[in-house]
Amino acid sequence: MNDKRQALVTGANKGIGLAIARGLAQAGMSVWLGVRDRSRGEEAVQKLRSEGLAVRLLEIDVADDGSVQRAAETLGKEIGALHVLVNNAGVIIAPATPPSEVPLDDLKATYEVNLYGPVRVTQAFVPLLKAAGDARVVMMSSGVGSLTLITDPTSIYSSVNFLAYTSSKVALNAVTVSFAKELAPFGIKVNAVEPGHVQTDLNGNTGVLTPDEGAVTAISMALLGQDGPTGGFFGSHGRQPW
Repeated sequence: MNDKRQALVTGANKGIGLAIARGLAQAGMSVWLGVRDRSRGEEAVQKLRSEGLAVRLLEIDVADDGSVQRAAETLGKEIGALHVLVNNAGVIIAPATPPSEVPLDDLKATYEVNLYGPVRVTQAFVPLLKAAGDARVVMMSSGVGSLTLITDPTSIYSSVNFLAYTSSKVALNAVTVSFAKELAPFGIKVNAVEPGHVQTDLNGNTGVLTPDEGAVTAISMALLGQDGPTGGFFGSHGRQPW
């Protein structure tokens, strides 16, 4: 596997994450499925391997500092560089709860995964990303992460009022810009992605797009050429408003 370009996708045992991992492997990459639950991860690995794809398991809990550091150390012993990092792992907690009633513990738990997770993972893997020389980092954001869209009455996203989830994705977009600015001199491009309303466990499978359809933009941003953008927010119809 080590002679191929290497990719890591967090939250990759199901849904969009699994679809992204499949797409990157189909593009010829060796893909590490970052998962919190080992048994579920092994099932996902076997599924993709049965399709003839080069994938391996990497245990990682993006909300746990120790787990992330151990994952980075493990991968560092296996590969010399990481060419693609997709920060896909995410949660949504009690979405029907009005903002005025959201417990702070729920807010903190959401941020640990959706915001602090991508930060701690990116920080931990920066040495491997720099070693690649032309790495790509994809942050899985959301349409509700756009202040423009959630305040536009003509947008479907304006009907959503998830305090924790929405604010975590708005903040993640800002984090994307910060990393993009820092890492640009190292040839690393960092972009946020809006996958669309995808059928996943996160939304009770109420979406209108399949995981494969929702993965398209993330895959394309992960495979950007040298002339591609950095520090942007993109969806299936191109650049999205902040």
